Amino acid sequence: MELWQIILVVLVVAVLVAAGAWLLMKRRRTGELTEQFGPEYQRTLEERGNRAEAERELAERQERVEKMQIRDLEPGERERFVTAWRSVQAQFVDDPGGAIGKADALLRELMTARGYAVDGDFERMAADVSVRHGDVVGEYREAHAIAERHANGETETEDLRQAMVHYRALADDLLQSQQMEATGANA
Repeated sequence: MELWQIILVVLVVAVLVAAGAWLLMKRRRTGELTEQFGPEYQRTLEERGNRAEAERELAERQERVEKMQIRDLEPGERERFVTAWRSVQAQFVDDPGGAIGKADALLRELMTARGYAVDGDFERMAADVSVRHGDVVGEYREAHAIAERHANGETETEDLRQAMVHYRALADDLLQSQQMEATGANA
């Protein structure tokens, strides 16, 4: 074999190795995002229609949330939110519509206390929460959609009950995630 043939073989092998490494890293990144975001990964993929765009958006969310100072609640704060949440749930019996409004407001207050930016539009806020709560952010979106339909007079009590169940999923996750992190359990 001549020198130029050896160099060509080495270059081809190097390109193949580099391509394989690139594909492996890409597959690993997809796996990490899928695990982190749960159902939110698929929703974003469907919304964007393209894996690269969806993954770019999810990575941007991660970067944005990493700049926030997300924190655990102090024990007294946590107990105050647990008590307030129980009160909102109890209010549902007598005033379902009012309870839905209070549930939404309480969740915004809880997210603010944890360090999330809630002053933007709903979708941005939900996207930020999805970084650490991807398994339940879909329920939060559904509850919000029901609350908006309620504001337009387009819901019945069963719809409001469903909204409350959806809101509770995020409330529980926001309140319990720090307990799980503190005990070493996977959040």
